[in-house]
Amino acid sequence: MSEVDPSERILNFDEAALGYTEDEAASEAQRCIACKNAPCVSGCPVGVDIPAFLRLLSERKFEEAYAVITETSCLPAVCGRVCPQETQCEGSCTRGRNGDPVAIGGLERFLADRFRDAPLPSEILPAKNRRVAVVGSGPAGLACAGELVRRGYPVTVFEALHEAGGVLAYGIPAFRLPKDIVRREVEKLRALGVEFVCDAVIGKSLHLFELLGEEGFDAVFLGTGAGLPRFLGIAGEGAAGVFSANEYLTRINLMRAYEEGAKTPIYRARHAVVVGGGNVAMDAARCARRLGAEVTVVYRRSEEELPARREEVIRAKEEGIAFRFLASPVEILSENGRVSKICCEEMALGEAEGGRRVPVGTGKLFSIGTDCVILALGTSPNLLAADGLKRGTHGILVDADGRTSMQGVFAGGDAVTGSATVILAMGAGKRAAAAIDEYLSAL
Repeated sequence: MSEVDPSERILNFDEAALGYTEDEAASEAQRCIACKNAPCVSGCPVGVDIPAFLRLLSERKFEEAYAVITETSCLPAVCGRVCPQETQCEGSCTRGRNGDPVAIGGLERFLADRFRDAPLPSEILPAKNRRVAVVGSGPAGLACAGELVRRGYPVTVFEALHEAGGVLAYGIPAFRLPKDIVRREVEKLRALGVEFVCDAVIGKSLHLFELLGEEGFDAVFLGTGAGLPRFLGIAGEGAAGVFSANEYLTRINLMRAYEEGAKTPIYRARHAVVVGGGNVAMDAARCARRLGAEVTVVYRRSEEELPARREEVIRAKEEGIAFRFLASPVEILSENGRVSKICCEEMALGEAEGGRRVPVGTGKLFSIGTDCVILALGTSPNLLAADGLKRGTHGILVDADGRTSMQGVFAGGDAVTGSATVILAMGAGKRAAAAIDEYLSAL
């Protein structure tokens, strides 16, 4: 797929990848060999009929191919851009055993962009007299709402922030996921009948028991995500110039702090150090680069263990971002209250535990001069206090279908698993919607 030249794309937040042409898309789709067991489908958490849409695309039946995708996915333009296809559908593609897999994600994006103004399928079942509240408008909440409204339920989505989209709006930079695409996908759900209420913090403006009581909802889905940042717990972490990636990215993505005259400020660093190796770390590093900083990513394991998508690591390197592997911060130093250096220990990889080799300190220290440290260390689920709502190891405790310990309350996505992927959250939202339908049908 063609991309904007790195020297140009670091000057703005425009989308880096340019997408396929019709000829490129049809040619790539023709590489599908239509496996009988369709391993790509089993690798898709929302069960898109990938061979069917690829066959239609290869025949240039674009509208029919798009219709196949939207039978099971309500966010194709999002999934085509940010899903980790390399570990899911493309990771299961037979063609990938002896070469490159079919570029399923890029082809989904092509179709979604071609029909960006087309409505989602409107085959909605007869209206039901049971109301459902969805808390959170991230991928889990949107997928659950889309599935339920198609089944005939009146659905209201409550979002704490001023704009719907959850992590799609505040967490992922526009150069990976343009915000007008998120808004357009939300509007398509609104057109199906989903109601959105923003600036509504459930647990504050309304409590969970009120939704199931005086507000008149018969079931609730909790898709509140994982927005609580984690920190290192080292000396100097409170210095000015130290940010969680959550705050840094929210200022940029949701508040558009990089624009001239923006009401929300953003610190424009000279040299930023990003701690972490996941997709959020890559997003933060590439944002800081666009704000004019020289950027170094510090990661405690080797490059082979980086959890970020390979294409994002390649793009970061193309944009001039440096990497310091096998390094773990031990202290943040400051001058006059502002961060000036980050002191790190060189690490070595020890024995594997749980599939990954454990970083072990060597005792050798070094420092990197910096005026900004961005911590991308993962996140924890947003807390929602409610009597009777039990919590598990990673978040809200649920069964395989998203049922919580409270009758009529379901949950899914990062609120249950901790920080994961968009498509896994969507899969959880769809499964919970089916369970909610079963629950309400029995009332």
